[in-house]
Amino acid sequence: MQKKILILDNQIRKIIGNPSIGDEKKGDLKSVFIYKFKPGSKLYLLAYTFSDEALELIMLGPHENYYRDLKSYAK
Repeated sequence: MQKKILILDNQIRKIIGNPSIGDEKKGDLKSVFIYKFKPGSKLYLLAYTFSDEALELIMLGPHENYYRDLKSYAK
């Protein structure tokens, strides 16, 4: 468990260092960025928004059904 927390912490630090590292979405997810990383064999996505003052983490999860769930959350 500790290793997974460190991996996530490192990925968040990468985003903090360069918030535009993720891919900006379009349409109903406009201004949401998606950062993808693979801590093992499974691909994970981290959705976030940012401004000059703040970084807001929205959702973390595996790729399967991710965008469907993110759109539900965003409504």
